[in-house]
Amino acid sequence: MEQYPSKLLENAVDELSRLPGIGKRTALRLALHLLGEEEHRSKQLAESLLRLRSDIKYCSQCHSISDDNLCAVCSAANRERSSICVVEDIRDVMAIEKTSQYRGLYHVLGGIISPMEGVGPADMHINTLIKRVENGDVQEVIFALSPTVEGDTTNFYIYRQLSHTGVKITSIARGIAVGDELEYADEVTLGRSILHRLPFTAND
Repeated sequence: MEQYPSKLLENAVDELSRLPGIGKRTALRLALHLLGEEEHRSKQLAESLLRLRSDIKYCSQCHSISDDNLCAVCSAANRERSSICVVEDIRDVMAIEKTSQYRGLYHVLGGIISPMEGVGPADMHINTLIKRVENGDVQEVIFALSPTVEGDTTNFYIYRQLSHTGVKITSIARGIAVGDELEYADEVTLGRSILHRLPFTAND
């Protein structure tokens, strides 16, 4: 067990090590780095994290992270409003935007159906997606969830929920390997998957 010369340092290491991918050694290195920085740099970091928690908003239309009531994509006049790309979270929006191959809108579910983790349809933003399709000028819904069992289950559930709308439903081409997370796909592969999307069927 690590022995710390200061309880304050130990507390900082404990909190930093709670972050994903950060072990105790890395947390200690980060804490000592912050301790060696000029005080105003540490205060800037602390302030930015506090403001992230207190001031961040979620887009009232697509549920993406935003500084305003509507995110930059939903409020942009040059976006194609006839298509909605369905993704799991903000990281997938960022990955697709990086490809510069998609000019439509998004809908962030905030998760995928995972019975093993106790996550069901009611825990996600599926009802608001259905309302957007029913009330808007949407002509195509694009499934861009990671090609995992949970992602495919979520696709199928939404497909069934939208079946009465008659909207065109497609999914990104399987250039993404089965089991891979969307955010880790390279830009070229992800961009091609968006461009060469395929009709979604109940057998996908």
